[in-house]
Amino acid sequence: MKKWIIAATMTAGIITLAACSQDDPETVVETEAGDITKEEFYQELKSENGSAVLQQMVMKKVLESQYEIEDSAVDDQIDQLKEQYGDQFDMVLQQSGYTDEDAFREAVRLSMIQEKVLTENIDVSDEEIQQRYDRMQTEVEASHILVDDEETANEVISKLNNGENFADLAKEYSQDPGSADKGGELGFFGVGQMVPEFENAAYSLEVGELSEPVQSSNGWHVIKVTDKRETDTELDPLEDMKDDLRREIANSKISNEDAQAKIQKIMDDAKIDVKIEEFKDLFEQPEQTAQAAE
Repeated sequence: MKKWIIAATMTAGIITLAACSQDDPETVVETEAGDITKEEFYQELKSENGSAVLQQMVMKKVLESQYEIEDSAVDDQIDQLKEQYGDQFDMVLQQSGYTDEDAFREAVRLSMIQEKVLTENIDVSDEEIQQRYDRMQTEVEASHILVDDEETANEVISKLNNGENFADLAKEYSQDPGSADKGGELGFFGVGQMVPEFENAAYSLEVGELSEPVQSSNGWHVIKVTDKRETDTELDPLEDMKDDLRREIANSKISNEDAQAKIQKIMDDAKIDVKIEEFKDLFEQPEQTAQAAE
């Protein structure tokens, strides 16, 4: 969900402005130094943010024609954010570029639609929900060595099994700039703070235990758990959290490649015809553009 929220956040304010200016007079700003016309304003927006804004507007139109999010679900999401930020909520909106809460509401709605699109065929079992709930009550302390391939990971494990020092090997081998100089130490972390593959491996290890090579989107990890502790957070009953946990787990199963492919398929099926010459290939995939040029 987060990656789509970011996309919505970047352009929501500009989309709102563009949509609201359609009925404006020809001159949108008057000054003693000269006027700014609607056409000048449009051309500037187009040159500065045109492709991103147009993509977002078309995506919003296409997705909203096929998927619906209840107003109550949007309200719940915003209420959670208001509770999280408290008195700082309005300031956060302004700093994020939103003119008002209505503009933010539309961005939230779009991100929720995108989430619905991407997770609609992802299954989440009751066992996975229970496991995530249990893990939320524990934090893990671990160190890791990040390398480029499985062969190097096995080489590191072999050296560790022969008694070499983990911290020394982390400084020698690890490609993680944030932890290599600290001997691979990551400190304590909880559910959702690491990529799923890393989290699953770390929570499955006993204190002092060393992992097999673990592949993630970042590379290959050799993980050593150094401590575990209970969290101070008092959780709501599992039944009250099930829906949120199901969403979190489903989102964690989405790969960037699958997400892009699914959205692209929906956009292709919408038969988009862009009338602005410089953006006419905006929704075509690279191979389509290359074929058209031949």
